[in-house]
Amino acid sequence: MDYITSVKNEKIKEIKKLSTVKGRRHQHLYLIEGEHLVNEALKSQVNIKELLVTENFINHDEHHIIKQLYNQTTQISDNVAQHLSALVTPPGIFAVIAQPKTPTTINYQGKWLVLDHVQDPGNVGTMIRTADAAGYQGVILSTDSADIYAPKVQRAMQGSQFHLQLLRTDLAQVIPAFQKQKLPVYGTLVDDQALNYRQLTAPEEFALIMGNEAHGMQAELIPLVDKNLYIPLVGQAESLNVAIAAGILMFSL
Repeated sequence: MDYITSVKNEKIKEIKKLSTVKGRRHQHLYLIEGEHLVNEALKSQVNIKELLVTENFINHDEHHIIKQLYNQTTQISDNVAQHLSALVTPPGIFAVIAQPKTPTTINYQGKWLVLDHVQDPGNVGTMIRTADAAGYQGVILSTDSADIYAPKVQRAMQGSQFHLQLLRTDLAQVIPAFQKQKLPVYGTLVDDQALNYRQLTAPEEFALIMGNEAHGMQAELIPLVDKNLYIPLVGQAESLNVAIAAGILMFSL
């Protein structure tokens, strides 16, 4: 097993670039950290290119991760781990994973969550994790939503990225594609024509759109949906966090 102690090592330099959108897109790779995420990646049989572990993790590898990926494993010093980690206290294990190829077709079946210009990484990751928990087929993100391979999104998803179909595309094309397959598309908007979500009896298969944290859905998408829904508020708060609202709707519908 190789042992790297310098942050100036060429392999470490390339891996460090995965902390940026540009670096991830150029290499078609992304970095995860933490035993739970690496275990989820292993169980999902994704393409793990490299495993990086500290001495402390080697001594406490209860799940025998290193044994399963020994040929791809490199030991790193605590200093290198700190350099690569997005956390104050590095977990001592990292994995470099190949980004999956973008599917040429979408399976328009089941329940889908659609994120329109949702930019906060924590919100995006939380909604993907909630969609997984609620039994959704997948999540479609607009091209200007947060990058699902960003470290904060990865941590918030907690491995749900390995359980769902995730893709980024033009929502103006996706909405009519769902409707063509007889799946209604529900937007989220407070206006005179919107429906209290409690009054909707949703079918078994549909798509639900959640809009930008500050501005909601893009104006050009509003007339394309079958119905806009809202969550009535009874207290004095002006609005709900988008991830909380998505959780309410996904489990209720």
